[in-house]
Amino acid sequence: MPQLNPNPWLLIMLMSWMTFTLIIQPKLLQLTQANTPTNKLVMTNTTPSWTWPWT
Repeated sequence: MPQLNPNPWLLIMLMSWMTFTLIIQPKLLQLTQANTPTNKLVMTNTTPSWTWPWT
């Protein structure tokens, strides 16, 4: 059973990742917009402090 030469496969994999990282990914990130912050009131529930039995 013949073995495949890994050199072209490595080059193809590296070139495809570089293409995705440098060209395609920035274009995709421009399409997605960040969520705008909303003015919601933050409800902080304060619980009463624990009464220790030995104090």
